[in-house]
Amino acid sequence: MADQASNRSRQDQGLGFLLQYENVAWFEEGRVRILDRRVYPAKISFVECRTPGEVASAIRDMVTQSAGPYTAAGMGMALAAWQARGKTPELQKEELEAAALLLSAARPTTKSRMDKITGGALAAAQKALDQGIPDVSPLLFQLAIASLERRYERMSRVGQHLVSLFPQDAVVMTHCFGETIVGTMIRAAQEKGIRLKLYHPETRPYFQGARLTASVSAEMGADATVITDGMAAEVMSRRRVDLFTTAADAITRDGYVVNKVGTLQIAIAARYYEIPYYVTGIPDDMPVSDIVIEERDPALVLEAGGIKNTRPGVKGYYPAFDITPPGLIAGVVTDKGILSPCHLADYRISNEEADYYSG
Repeated sequence: MADQASNRSRQDQGLGFLLQYENVAWFEEGRVRILDRRVYPAKISFVECRTPGEVASAIRDMVTQSAGPYTAAGMGMALAAWQARGKTPELQKEELEAAALLLSAARPTTKSRMDKITGGALAAAQKALDQGIPDVSPLLFQLAIASLERRYERMSRVGQHLVSLFPQDAVVMTHCFGETIVGTMIRAAQEKGIRLKLYHPETRPYFQGARLTASVSAEMGADATVITDGMAAEVMSRRRVDLFTTAADAITRDGYVVNKVGTLQIAIAARYYEIPYYVTGIPDDMPVSDIVIEERDPALVLEAGGIKNTRPGVKGYYPAFDITPPGLIAGVVTDKGILSPCHLADYRISNEEADYYSG
């Protein structure tokens, strides 16, 4: 199915290796192939999933993260349809519904957005089956590609709005891996002739900032510097930083930002040093009270790179995300402009945009 998506100009042109569609998640020949971001860039390895359950496991086990799971979920629905082809329409619908439940629940903090991806695929599949189409997997594959195209195009507009805030020589701090916005921000800065220096906190325990964000930045020609997670305030105190920015796993309608743990402490430091924090993404239609913070295996914080750093009996604690209140956020940068976190009701999501996901 690769030819169906490659014979035209795509929104991922000119972006880093990690951001190419085939390297995010890709359905072809009865499997979903996902780049293993846990080992990149030291190793370029792909996990092959042959069932929707294996796709859900890959999402849960952090084979892919940031916006990658949403693409994987869409491709997982195409895989479910491929496995069900040839069965009665009723049985196909049952198997697709079961796959949607599995994929949407893979990570609890992002379930509401996952529901939009799998729900959209399920609705399209059910309509096609009612029309007598025996194999809806090509349709769901193309739906996943179309969703990617829309997201990349929208994030290009977000990147342009974000870069409008930069001086000609810009020093920017990030956190974790903001997926598409990293590439579109750098591309937009280059188009405007802005010289960009980036500080990337490493983002333990998976080191997404060091391995993923810094890789994309360096590959696209930006000046990238990795710092440890504990250095953000020191850098802000003694070196120039014009702006702190992140993507978000959720931006609640009441102005709170849910993002990789560590975002809150950098936002606090940024406020102290009068450095504005701009979050990029699309506001969600949910209050902060609906957010469930995922807690991952505490053993992961007791090691680094697979090497255990503590004695037996030492405990760990690993919340995957934290919540930054609107008072620490200078603005929410969307595809439609820059909004105050206290006025996110001004943003309206149309039906065709409902499959958006962050980064």
